[in-house]
Amino acid sequence: MTTTNYKFEGWLGYDPSAAEGNMKWGEFEPKPREEDDVDVKISHCGVCGSDLHTLRSGWGPTNYPCCVGHEIVGTVVRVGSKAEGGLKIGDRVGIGAQSDSCRGRKGPCEACASGMENYCPVKHIGTYNSKYFNGGKSYGGYALYHRSPSHFVVKIPDGISSADAAPMLCGGITTYSPLKLHGAGPGKRVGIIGLGGLGHFGVLWAKALKADKVVVISRTSAKKEDALKMGADDFIATAEEPNWAHKHASTLDIIICTASSSDMPLMKYLSLLRFDGTFVQVGAPEDGLPTIQQFPLMFKRLKITASLIGPPSEIREMLQLAADEKVKPWIQEIPMKDANKAIVDMEAGKPRYRYVLFNEKHAGGSQLRAGL
Repeated sequence: MTTTNYKFEGWLGYDPSAAEGNMKWGEFEPKPREEDDVDVKISHCGVCGSDLHTLRSGWGPTNYPCCVGHEIVGTVVRVGSKAEGGLKIGDRVGIGAQSDSCRGRKGPCEACASGMENYCPVKHIGTYNSKYFNGGKSYGGYALYHRSPSHFVVKIPDGISSADAAPMLCGGITTYSPLKLHGAGPGKRVGIIGLGGLGHFGVLWAKALKADKVVVISRTSAKKEDALKMGADDFIATAEEPNWAHKHASTLDIIICTASSSDMPLMKYLSLLRFDGTFVQVGAPEDGLPTIQQFPLMFKRLKITASLIGPPSEIREMLQLAADEKVKPWIQEIPMKDANKAIVDMEAGKPRYRYVLFNEKHAGGSQLRAGL
């Protein structure tokens, strides 16, 4: 039997000060329900850097009030008659950073037709701070319940805990997608710039994909021990190692850059690439990237590109890899009631390496690894 006696409540930001720990708990109106929607009782939600950018209107004006959170895990409590994916009440599912796309509603869209809904040029609807086709507003996962089109709801495989799965839905897929696309695996040497929430996933995925060598690049050696425990083979501390760019020149095939700073030493990073190497930017500085000089690119035929999350099909693939290879993210679980403190600590760089909020009343046994 479908239960509908629940309210959509969560942490709401009303102005940019919300990013300073001033979110307020309140009720909100989810998107008007359609028959391909599902409602999810949230047990866990990861805390992502995007949440802070949005709360403070860092990437443009936010449509307040806003409930952030797009690494959502929970159980299905309501299923529309036209829901996709064989979803049923009680299924353990996840929703990432995207909640909908055109999916052909207004004619052919090459991205959606090819299974790359995350690059839909017609309408990319975020899991929060966006407008749906029916006029409803999207609200995220710092909440008790979430409503989403079923196409963007994925089942969580057995063998992954709900807490571990949550940060994979944005932080995880943001690094997995470009690593898979650009061939990280046997015979490839991978560099990961920055060992934060995104960067630590980069190390875990590169190892799970069997890359020959994984190198972490950071300003200081403060996180070197952690990087090596995660599986990194080498560590470059740029502020502590004289001539690091020259010493390690032309040693990497792929670099995933998670840095979100406009003053990073981009050209020195590029010097680390071998001939035909690829530099992928996944961090999103609010004030843009540094200036690029063309000749170093020309002489080694380097490629500079970027990547944006991943489609539902790729999220499923990533989650299965995590289950098969026993990928275990480094997370800290925090009660949902302490969400304001979590975002303040996130801004201060305290997570090691990803915060995951959990609803005390909803989490229950879902914190345990399925099947164990």
